[in-house]
Amino acid sequence: MITYPAPAKLNLFLHVIGRREDGYHLLQTVFRFIDYSDQLSFKVTHAGVIRHTNPVPGLMDTEDLCIRAAKLLRQRSGKESLGVDIQLEKNIPLGGGLGGGSSDAATTLIVLNRLWEINWEKERLMALGLELGADVPVFIYGRNAFAEGVGEKLDTVDLSPAWYVVLTPPIHISTAAVFTSKELTRNTIPIKMAAFYTVQGHNDLEPVAMRMQPVIAEGLEWLRQQHGTTKVAMSGSGSCVFAEFPSESAARQVFKQLPDDMSGFVVQGLAKHPLSDF
Repeated sequence: MITYPAPAKLNLFLHVIGRREDGYHLLQTVFRFIDYSDQLSFKVTHAGVIRHTNPVPGLMDTEDLCIRAAKLLRQRSGKESLGVDIQLEKNIPLGGGLGGGSSDAATTLIVLNRLWEINWEKERLMALGLELGADVPVFIYGRNAFAEGVGEKLDTVDLSPAWYVVLTPPIHISTAAVFTSKELTRNTIPIKMAAFYTVQGHNDLEPVAMRMQPVIAEGLEWLRQQHGTTKVAMSGSGSCVFAEFPSESAARQVFKQLPDDMSGFVVQGLAKHPLSDF
């Protein structure tokens, strides 16, 4: 088996600017990849079986985005005789807003597109990924991106080198519950992509998630109290929160002060997805 990374992402801001008639929300956000990854290994077989050799406990195949991605790619490409054994080393917290499941699905599509010799163009893979989830396309796109629509309209953004302290509360947040909350505001005024560099954005999902899980508010407050942080926010629909720093030493200095009842990690922001040129 050959092993490939599935990196996490941060939403540097997330604005909800409207809602479509089909219920999907219109967003503006900036995705940043970080050097913290699940690891996926693949072994192509010719028995027509797609399986996880170490499935996540309690996760059905119908919910497993790796299995769903592989089956969808095989069906649409007509490679029905092919199969694959997938092994997942799960590092990214579940339900944390770091895009772990979406990233796993994207890496599955990227790698099997090559291993199964389908060789579709990136745009076609991104369209397929969108059927699995709104965050999947950006991982296939492979660049830090300003996103609009439901998250699938992407433009590359150049981000300065940065390090992050990411706090990982031991809770799961339901994305659906956050987005369907009556308390969620859906009328933030849209910004231009260029304004991202000068306007301090926010995450419209934060107030809802904090009311659902007060531990999120505690993490945000602790990070905001630390000297020298330039950006503090919740990623996605939570539960993970982060602070941005200009250097590793600055980030680690703050992380050393982390209370015993909090957990997390220090990580570097990436300039691009590690499989962007695969």
